[in-house]
Amino acid sequence: MRGSWPLIPAALFLAVAFVYPVALLLGRSFVGSDGGLSAENYARLGESTVVVRVMLITFKIAGWTTLFAIIAGYPIAYLLATLPASRRNLLAIFVLMPFWTSFLVRTFAWIVLLGRNGALNQLLQVLGVSDPPSFLYQFSGVMIGMVHALMPLCVLTMLSVMENIDKRLTDAAGTLGARPAAAFWRIYFPLSLPGAAAGGLLVFITSLGFFITPALLGSERETVIVQLVIFQIKEMLNWGFAGAIAIMLLVVALVIFYIYDRLVGLSTLSGGDVRGGASSRNPLSWLGSKVGNLLLTAISEVSDAIGRALGALMPARPDRKPRRIGGKVLRFVALAGIAFLAVPAFFVVPVSFSESQFLTWPPKGFSLQWYREVFDNPLWIGAAWRSFVVAFSVAVVALMLGVPAAFYLVRRARRTTAIMAFLISPLIMPHIIIAVALFYLFAQIGLVGTTIGLIIGHTVLAIPYVVVTVVAVLKNYDIRLDHAASTLGANGVRTFLNVTFPLIRSGLIAAFMFAFIISFDELTISLFVTGGQVTTLPKQMWDDALLRVSPALAAVATLILAFMTAVILGSEILRRRGVAK
Repeated sequence: MRGSWPLIPAALFLAVAFVYPVALLLGRSFVGSDGGLSAENYARLGESTVVVRVMLITFKIAGWTTLFAIIAGYPIAYLLATLPASRRNLLAIFVLMPFWTSFLVRTFAWIVLLGRNGALNQLLQVLGVSDPPSFLYQFSGVMIGMVHALMPLCVLTMLSVMENIDKRLTDAAGTLGARPAAAFWRIYFPLSLPGAAAGGLLVFITSLGFFITPALLGSERETVIVQLVIFQIKEMLNWGFAGAIAIMLLVVALVIFYIYDRLVGLSTLSGGDVRGGASSRNPLSWLGSKVGNLLLTAISEVSDAIGRALGALMPARPDRKPRRIGGKVLRFVALAGIAFLAVPAFFVVPVSFSESQFLTWPPKGFSLQWYREVFDNPLWIGAAWRSFVVAFSVAVVALMLGVPAAFYLVRRARRTTAIMAFLISPLIMPHIIIAVALFYLFAQIGLVGTTIGLIIGHTVLAIPYVVVTVVAVLKNYDIRLDHAASTLGANGVRTFLNVTFPLIRSGLIAAFMFAFIISFDELTISLFVTGGQVTTLPKQMWDDALLRVSPALAAVATLILAFMTAVILGSEILRRRGVAK
């Protein structure tokens, strides 16, 4: 127990601010209309066709989002994993840009792009499509927005696994006569599947609790379960039934994570190995069976055939080496995916200078009226300042709690999987459950509508990102350096300040940035915990979007985009200086 002190602060915080409120919510769902213990809320849950239909819609959206995110994100992760560090860091900035950028900013960008007279439809008309289809307020629009919002999370998770794959394995296969496609499909692809599984898991669970994009880009046919919970609390004041819906969502998420942990292992979320290695318990071991070998062989043969066909259509010059068509195609697909992630957010910039009263493309005229409206409105200024103060405070607190816990996990923990599962459990759980649970607790202790309440709620969500990021960094840290410093007489504090900290500083900066952005962009908890008394920038944008989508929102989105870009570039400069030292 004495050696576990680095874990205690984070564990106590999550126990009080996360486990206890969720337990209260669970208990509230068993309170009937007469105030006594009852299962009537769950009975109503089973009888409600609306809940069943909305839950199926939620699973449909989450499933397709996960599939498209893996398919589109895999080439990007592979390209980043195989590029030299200097070029990889540059492209990683563009991949991370939508992740750092507000969900609401990206959603407004897609409103500009996908509208009936939006940029995409105008492009289709230029290309000869006389009556282009409508994407906005359709399932297709929701899919585009959801994949764009969550694909960076999938890419980063896959990249953490791909970076640990020994590139000499495929080189050795080529030396032994394997064609590039065969070396990829038979060796690299099976080793990368744990990353794809981990990325798909995070995207699916996040999609279950994601409502911003379906609410703004979809119609009533794309209503998701979170919207139903919000309606039950804010409109019907039915805490019991809302709690029952939230608990149903929680059970689904926990079952999915339990199955994933038993089959693959939670360690893959931070780039670790698959549970069971190559044993028969490993669900990916079927790739080594006869059926799996035949399937991978067939895929590699088809890939080679396509490569030869493309090579015949685009022959290389006699004085140059033969082209590796597969690599060219993969690079093109990956760069197209990066453009899909990075470009849309910039479409809100010209719209913010429009003279029009509505979001139209192309923007009409040039005016600064919407920026004046934002800066003259004390609601926007107050919301922006509060968001910054809360996000900075959350990042500091999350680092103070998460970094020691990450050190304990990597260096001292015996039951690593259980502790890791507890520390990242807020990441596992849909945010709506945490938001409702915190609101229920804060309403009893007077923290609704306070900045302290916001900081506590956002810190619950930020700690898992700090832990996962720092654990991934520490796994690649050579602890023998600390041992050498200790042998030379340095105490623990001096070793950390002079040896450990300089080497992991870039990882700590990344963890700080994750926590800052998670808080700055958080909407779900802010909708409940603010209680209508205070507001944050995302909540103010959400409230205005429900009333009217005007260029003033585009102006706010542009300012957020500029701020986030400056923060990203500043953190990257600090990271590079840390590496150079």
